[in-house]
Amino acid sequence: MQTDIDPRHLIGRKAFDRNGTRIGTIDEVYLDDATGAPEWAAIRTGLFSRDAFVPLEPSELIDGALHVPFERALIKDAPDFGVGRHLSPEQELQLYHHYGLDVAAPPPLPDRDFGRLAGKDEPA
Repeated sequence: MQTDIDPRHLIGRKAFDRNGTRIGTIDEVYLDDATGAPEWAAIRTGLFSRDAFVPLEPSELIDGALHVPFERALIKDAPDFGVGRHLSPEQELQLYHHYGLDVAAPPPLPDRDFGRLAGKDEPA
């Protein structure tokens, strides 16, 4: 999805699944903590239903509606974390895995010498 769109302009837009079936209406947009880019949309799936989180990448905004490349059933079965709260990194990982999206592993920590071992003499 184009990341230069103002996320506030997504709220209230209709969302459709990969088959063109209406999922619901975008209720909230969640931004990436590091970049500030729109990352997730919470879609209200019905009048008395909950919101379902969908990834904005690889979704597309076409003719003013969000088209999500997943089946409606998969979207409705996404983990429910409630809306209006921050998504933790663990919750985001659960969502990525639910949608079968690859997430890059964090880079390994560098090896460091944290000091000398107890009982070892300093080199002369």
